[in-house]
Amino acid sequence: MSRAGTPAQSADLVDLTALLSAYADRVPDLDDPAQRVVFGTSGHRGSSLDGAFTDTHIAAITQAIVEYRTSQGTTGPVFVGADTHALSAPAMQTALEVLAANGVMALIDANDDYVPTPALSHAIIRYNRDASAKADGIVITPSHNPPRDGGFKYNPPHGGPADSDATTWIADRANALIAEGNRGVRRQAALLTEPYDYRLHYVADLGSILDIDAIRSSGLRIGADPLGGASVNYWALIAEHYGLDLTVVNPAVDPQWGFMTLDWDEKIRMDPSSPSAMASVVARRHDFDLLTGNDADADRHGIVTPDGGLMNPNHYLAVAIEYLYTHRPGWRPDAAIGKTLVSSTMIDHVAAGLGRRLWEVPVGFKWFVPGLIDGSVAFGGEESAGASFVRRDGSAWTTDKDGILLAVLASEITAVTGRSPSALYADLTERFGAPAYERVDAPASPAQKSALGKLDGAAITATELAGDPITARLSAAPGNGAGIGGVKVVTDRAWFAARPSGTEDVYKIYAESFAGEEHLRLVQQEAKAIVDGALA
Repeated sequence: MSRAGTPAQSADLVDLTALLSAYADRVPDLDDPAQRVVFGTSGHRGSSLDGAFTDTHIAAITQAIVEYRTSQGTTGPVFVGADTHALSAPAMQTALEVLAANGVMALIDANDDYVPTPALSHAIIRYNRDASAKADGIVITPSHNPPRDGGFKYNPPHGGPADSDATTWIADRANALIAEGNRGVRRQAALLTEPYDYRLHYVADLGSILDIDAIRSSGLRIGADPLGGASVNYWALIAEHYGLDLTVVNPAVDPQWGFMTLDWDEKIRMDPSSPSAMASVVARRHDFDLLTGNDADADRHGIVTPDGGLMNPNHYLAVAIEYLYTHRPGWRPDAAIGKTLVSSTMIDHVAAGLGRRLWEVPVGFKWFVPGLIDGSVAFGGEESAGASFVRRDGSAWTTDKDGILLAVLASEITAVTGRSPSALYADLTERFGAPAYERVDAPASPAQKSALGKLDGAAITATELAGDPITARLSAAPGNGAGIGGVKVVTDRAWFAARPSGTEDVYKIYAESFAGEEHLRLVQQEAKAIVDGALA
């Protein structure tokens, strides 16, 4: 019997002593691909227990970042923040020692607090509005990953995730440094830092992007669960600063996350979009008018309503878009709606109903950065519960995912409309139909994964999908023509997309049908056959 959704037990908890010892002592073996520096869509991730996230890695990556930023003419300070994962604190110390030895000033939290990813992105954008020497940032987090993992991400002066040109250069240079025993890494014990109040600057600025007055006057009873992550003290300050009836339902920070309920695969994972990981939060949905969750670095959101429970991320994105584009008169009239191509077609219908241009891009929030900077894309969202949008005057807020922002937005929506986001999504289904959506995994060898990543849509020879004619076979995103690292097949009633996993020997099948659950199962079954046939 599955233990998903049940409280974690002592046997599920990571050995922190072994984890931290491995970080300090283990030297990576570059002959093992899993131990090399690899930047995915959200930086380098791994565990010290697997030799994939060690002091050696972080020193080399930081040195590579220093060299990269120098090559780009970036001469301002580096904003550095870390989340609550056990490996984040030692990784931050490593990074600060390397930055100092290279003469790079690091701006660290003035309160010795954890720093959410959106607060760091907000800080970069705020600083660079007026500074002549541009700043960039390092975010130390594996996001929602299990407690045994660490993560390290670089955000250039635009404030968002680095593009693949930058991350490829940094990873290659870091691996070269490691291969030489890190002899090219400069490091010193005396740090070069200045304080920056990430929390106050972020929270005090929320009034420029959200209607906080409407929330306060509504008297909504709001609950916020940081899931043991970096947003814990931000929620307390939001309540105090704005006088909201907001309760931090679980203020505990535990690097083992012993208070969590297990995710779908019986692992501890701080995913606010997962019903299993959010089980203890959902159980309290009737205690509040609205209840929200965030992951460890607060770049993802989970929305829980008394009448609907935990919302599917796609459902909430559609509601947020419908609301924002009808309640933000200061936004550009031609500002597009950004979505990743594995997000729900419900968003397409909402965009059409609003008369707005839809901008569909590959997976990865980095694609939304230019549009959020200049206001040509006012909202960018991913199916994995990550999104951000521009201020009420149309200027940039963050260029990375902001789970705190999307969570507070749910309160604004409820306060202004008098209805829950769940009820508003039900309205959308009455207008456009109720889609069934799911992501599943299918086995794939490394060779098959590589082939799928390079697959051209023209290689798909099937003419029908689940009884309907295929209308599009895509290997590039319609919005910007960038390769999607897989394929997407579309009919009038359904679609599927297949992409290789970056960490496991599987490929991911995203599928959606507006013809019900049974039809979705048929779409998934035929999707696997179509992809396997193309890879044969």
